[in-house]
Order: sequence, then structure tokens, then C-alpha cells
Amino acid sequence: MNESLHALSGAYVVDALDDIERAMFEKHLPGCLDCQREVASLREATALMADDAAVTPPESLRDSVLAGIKSIRPLAPEAAGPPSPGEEVAGKPEDGSMDHVVVPLRRRGFHLGRLVAAAAAVAAIVGGAVYQPWQGEQNPPSATLGPADQVIAASDAQHYSINFKDGSSASVVRSPSEGKAVLLTRDMAPPPSGKAFELWLRTKDGVMKPAGMMKSGGDHKLLLQGDAVTATGVGITIEPESGSTTPSSAPIAMFELGKADA
Repeated sequence: MNESLHALSGAYVVDALDDIERAMFEKHLPGCLDCQREVASLREATALMADDAAVTPPESLRDSVLAGIKSIRPLAPEAAGPPSPGEEVAGKPEDGSMDHVVVPLRRRGFHLGRLVAAAAAVAAIVGGAVYQPWQGEQNPPSATLGPADQVIAASDAQHYSINFKDGSSASVVRSPSEGKAVLLTRDMAPPPSGKAFELWLRTKDGVMKPAGMMKSGGDHKLLLQGDAVTATGVGITIEPESGSTTPSSAPIAMFELGKADA
């Protein structure tokens, strides 16, 4: 009987016992050090799974839990050894008969890691909680965004836009907190053959610093190189495909990083 009581520790932790089983196990628990340790371990595991998102468990949950626990296959009994303190050792009666011989049962071992994981998952449901790794907005935290998207998503992002005569457009998004700027183009016409668009950051002294290359037209999202916080402007020029160290032509677009778009 004690052996079957040992197997109830997991169900006891997840509150899946009926009144009779619970009473029997709670009567057994104070005198069983192994069960006390396992109950404490399982309770610690279930506590780690707790969360604030409450749901109503289905009515069939208790039957499913009990059916699953009954299906757990124990390991083979351990070989008998020296008795533990307080463990009764039964032997052969002095009259030589074999009637009423009681063989002491050592507790059968379970895969504790597997039982802990199963009990913790069940406890999260039985207790009315479901663990979710991300409880905030539908999108993941900004820390998982790429560098360009972090600039665009920054709370202090400043937007500057230019519309071209052919209907295309370009925008610069600058974030002082990120220290970077991003160029966004929409339906940009391609550069002339053998040429490319070069991007520039203009310093407070009016010096144009190379900030990257864009070798094709269309839609682009480019993170500019260099310090965008102190820059006073962002320019686009047409340069050789290999790029230039200083602009060789007048900018086809110049974003003045003063007052941002409303």
C-alpha cells in the first residue's frame, strides 16, 4: 500500500487527488522523507511556471491527469540493502512457516526529471495559468529588431521627406538616442549606367562625409554610416560605382536635419 501512496506525490502537488486519496496521502506524508522531498521539489518546479494569464481549465482535465499518471512506468525495484532508519525489516517466522512473511519493499524509482516537467506543465493549467514567453504586444521587443528598424522604432525618431518630380520619394529617419539615421526610398529611379547613388552626412562645418552606397533604384532601407547625431544634413549624389571620397556632383537630394516633418 505504501508503494502506491508513493506514486501519488505528483498528483498531490497538482491537486489531482480525490478527497479519499488526499486524506490517505496526507496521513502518509509526515512519516515519509522521500515523499516530502519529492513534493517540495515538484512544488518548486510548478512555482517557476506560474503566470498571470488565467484560463479556465476544461472539465476533462482531472481525468486526463489521473490517466497520465497511471500510465507512468516505474523503474524496477531496487535491490534490498541495509535498512533505512525507521524502516521495518520483516523476516522468516521462527516457526519456519512461510505464512504472513512480509518482504520489505523499497520505493520504486521514477524518472524524477520527467515527472517534474510533466507536473509543472499540468500545474500551470490546473492552477489556472498558462505560461507565455512574451505577454506584451504582438510584436517582439525592440531589442530583437535589426539596427535600421531600431532607429525607425525609436521613441525620439525624427522624419525628413523629399518627393521627386517622377513620383518617387525618399525619407531620412534619425534617432538621437540610437545615434544613427536611416534612408528609406520608394520607387527610386535607378542611377545612370556605370554610376551609383552615394549617401553623405554633412557635418556642422559643412564637410560631406561618405555614409554609404546605393547601387540600384527601387525601394530601399539603408542604415547610414557615421555620426548622425551631430550631422546637419543628409545628401544623395551620383558617383562612380566604386564611390568617391568627396562629392563629384551636386546633390540630387539634400535633407536638412533641422525641423523634422510634422
